[in-house]
Amino acid sequence: MLIGIVGKPNVGKSTFFKAATLADVKIADYPFATIEPNHDIGFVRTECVEKFFSVRCNPRFGYCTDGVRFVPVELVDVAGLVPGAHEGKGMGNQFLNDLNQADALIHVVDASGTTNEKGEKTANYDPVEDVRFLEDELDYWYLAVLKRGWAKLSRSLQHNGTVEKVIMEQMSSFGVKEKMAKDAMIKLKLPEEKPASWSDEQLLKLCRELRLETKPMLIAANKMDLPNADENLQRLVKNFPHLVIIPCSSDAELALRQAQKAGIIKYLPGDATFEITGNATEKQKAALEFIRSVMKKYGNTGIQRVLNDAVFTTLSFFPVFPGGLNKLTDKDGRVLPDCFLMPFGSTALDFAFKIHTDIGEKFIRAIDVKTKMTVGKDHKLKAGDVIEIVANR
Repeated sequence: MLIGIVGKPNVGKSTFFKAATLADVKIADYPFATIEPNHDIGFVRTECVEKFFSVRCNPRFGYCTDGVRFVPVELVDVAGLVPGAHEGKGMGNQFLNDLNQADALIHVVDASGTTNEKGEKTANYDPVEDVRFLEDELDYWYLAVLKRGWAKLSRSLQHNGTVEKVIMEQMSSFGVKEKMAKDAMIKLKLPEEKPASWSDEQLLKLCRELRLETKPMLIAANKMDLPNADENLQRLVKNFPHLVIIPCSSDAELALRQAQKAGIIKYLPGDATFEITGNATEKQKAALEFIRSVMKKYGNTGIQRVLNDAVFTTLSFFPVFPGGLNKLTDKDGRVLPDCFLMPFGSTALDFAFKIHTDIGEKFIRAIDVKTKMTVGKDHKLKAGDVIEIVANR
């Protein structure tokens, strides 16, 4: 999957990205510090099954610490968005193109209200406006794609095809399916027999429904370590009850990860606190104690929570481990080397195909290694399952 990190310029998107990945990205206090999109790997946090089997795992990808498994996901940090992006303003066209393949969006918002709609420094700016304009820009982006030849396409429906099929084909780059289009049409009570008569307002509402389905979004209320952020957070929650809004501090998380890397503290991303274990200067200690106070207020820095929520809640994926009844190692002797993220509703057969196409095609049965029960191809999997696939050789 691909998670897009979006927002207007200068809200801390690149800091969020670096905190989540420790990638070497450009961080600057001015609009459009990011021009080309930054791609790297972040990690979602989940309980490892090594404790269940009383073993120590050796991940091929990601890492595991004290029974906490960090599973890789791809992140992309794109150029900042400003009002009018769908018309090409700012880095608009590039922004939208870079987002095309994203499965979900993390909208980083400056909850402190210290940057205006263009990403310029200001005071007392209402971040509610940022969420509104970004949702509008995405909706108009979808609308522009749908309306390319819409009049001709909708008229041709009288002789060939269905409305939902035409919408699916027109919006295929966004991953729109026929059922999505059909459900949206029913919800909006659009007259299926007269698509050519649909108004621009109706088309825009249709695009919003499709965008909500294909580009689900959550809000990272950033800069919660600054004044006025609490008040603005409450305003965001009140105005957008349909969105998950998570308070966070990218600066705090980045500082902790760098301190942990330097051996100054012991810290796992997503933990509620940390322990100073190395030599720290008085200035460093003061900074760390301030970060500790922020974490105490909000439970943690919020960055890991945002990533986990994007994958496990917004996209409804869950972790499943390959393994065997007789051994938990691969051919190279690595214990529980893999952890796959599977979409909600996945079956044992889906998991077999995830491992390898040949295994899926030659599937015979599966075994739930934890319970030692044999299960069929239609068996629904759940988080933390360890599954052995038996296939024809």
